[in-house]
Amino acid sequence: MRIFFRAAVIISAVLFSSVFVLAADKKEDLTAASYIVIEADTGMMIDGIDTDRRLDIGYLSKLMSILLIAEDIDSDKYTFNDILTASDSVTGTKGSVIWLQSGDALTVDELLKSVIVGNANDALTVLAENSSGSISDFVNDMNAKAFDLGLRDTFFKTPYGYSDDASYSTAHDMAVICSELAKHSFLQRYFTIWRDFVKNGQVELVSENDLARNYDRHIGFKACHSDRSGYCIAEGGRKGDGTAFIVVILGADTADNTFKSAKKLIKQACYNYKVSDTMFPEEMLKPVLVRSGTESAVEIGIKEQGRTVVPREQTELRTKVVIPEFLTAPVRADQPVGTAAFYNGDKLVFEADIITKSAVPRLDFTYVLEKLLVKLIEK
Repeated sequence: MRIFFRAAVIISAVLFSSVFVLAADKKEDLTAASYIVIEADTGMMIDGIDTDRRLDIGYLSKLMSILLIAEDIDSDKYTFNDILTASDSVTGTKGSVIWLQSGDALTVDELLKSVIVGNANDALTVLAENSSGSISDFVNDMNAKAFDLGLRDTFFKTPYGYSDDASYSTAHDMAVICSELAKHSFLQRYFTIWRDFVKNGQVELVSENDLARNYDRHIGFKACHSDRSGYCIAEGGRKGDGTAFIVVILGADTADNTFKSAKKLIKQACYNYKVSDTMFPEEMLKPVLVRSGTESAVEIGIKEQGRTVVPREQTELRTKVVIPEFLTAPVRADQPVGTAAFYNGDKLVFEADIITKSAVPRLDFTYVLEKLLVKLIEK
């Protein structure tokens, strides 16, 4: 169906149609300040309450620290087998530690395991200093990464997650950080460890996240609690087809409530939702007229097809394509000229540019003269 609207053509098609609904009992046992459920690959939010509320997130701050270290490993800044030496900065480290002393040397593998499983602040100090040169520079890098990810409601004061008035984040922002962590597949080996040892078996590490021990969907990430933050968890779970969902719960009242609610929310997301391609048939896109050009029309196409989350039983999204009635030369190749928007009900779930497939130069005297000469020669 085509509808002419001002200077644009609006093409509407129903490809998928659905309404996002989770089971009605999903929140009945959840008492928390904020929570969110997203699909890891698309980042699409399925459900949540006060998802952008700035809160104390406690030791969940370490997830951003781990992300920076993972990126350094991926970029070959150092390897798992590299041996790093602790500086004087580890002396008197507060909170969870593996009792490092200045001059102690451990592999990156042991240090990373100590941070992820044992929450060890002295191990993180060694990694942070090797990544950025100093703790203050590492914190700057954490905040720069948050900015690059578009996280405008997050600020880090330390790499460790000590409770203080200056640091804060939100359920939404922490879920985005977790989705980035999920891209580093080598981290899952650490996130799924519940109990292990380092320093030649002298120090035992036990994860505060019980789901690492008893939840078969578990892929990460972290649980923590303090008097200020309450009980918090960032948990990822994967269904059989590989789709992963992330739940972040902040400020819950008990540990048992936090773990049970995280499992329930992931279970319901896995059961009720799937990821679907937002495929729009390009044969519906006819060439756009070009005025004052060397060609009378130009072919157009969608710049990129996307993926979105839809209810398990549904197969359709509503799609609206907006393109101009005409273009004026010159026209560039890959020039954006419209949009393809995909809706679940009234909710926009994906949008892509409509672009030109070729260039159309402006019609000028030289071009006309060349065409006339060619015709004369052909005669």
